[in-house]
Amino acid sequence: MMRITGAMATAIAAFAVVAGGLAPPAAADDAQIARGRYLVGIAGCSDCHTPGGMMGTADMKRYLGGSDVGFSIPGEGVYVGQNLTPDKETGLAGWTSDEIVAAIRTGKRPDGSELSGVMPYASFSRLTDEDAAAIAAFLKSIPPVTNKVVGRYKSSDTVPISVSAVLSPEVYNALPASQK
Repeated sequence: MMRITGAMATAIAAFAVVAGGLAPPAAADDAQIARGRYLVGIAGCSDCHTPGGMMGTADMKRYLGGSDVGFSIPGEGVYVGQNLTPDKETGLAGWTSDEIVAAIRTGKRPDGSELSGVMPYASFSRLTDEDAAAIAAFLKSIPPVTNKVVGRYKSSDTVPISVSAVLSPEVYNALPASQK
């Protein structure tokens, strides 16, 4: 009786896949990940999803690990950029690539809840399939950052973090000069 080694088993499995006309599961390649990195960079994702990004000095050790500053939408509350890393406890590790693409394009999480209106999903809905997949591949490739981001805060909540807010000209102009 012939003994099958691990290498032989791999070769037999590869032959069976090719002979059967089945393609092995697609994995992100370096070019796709590089494209995703480029797109995430020009889209400014780290501005809202990296600690310090909204304050001018992003903490690149926690790149895309979730913001420490909220963004206020009057009447809706304060939204905080979530952890986009593949961390199992606090990030996107449980999301499939298709779920990440759907969230980017539609503003809906896998559970059906909506992302913040600040998230430019209406613009991202026009991404090509290839570009959207590249972003998802890149997000799945980066180092996980454990960072539980709290938020959304309702308008009535006391907010314990710094907040970026859009103010009407009347409200802004009424602020004392030292607060502008």
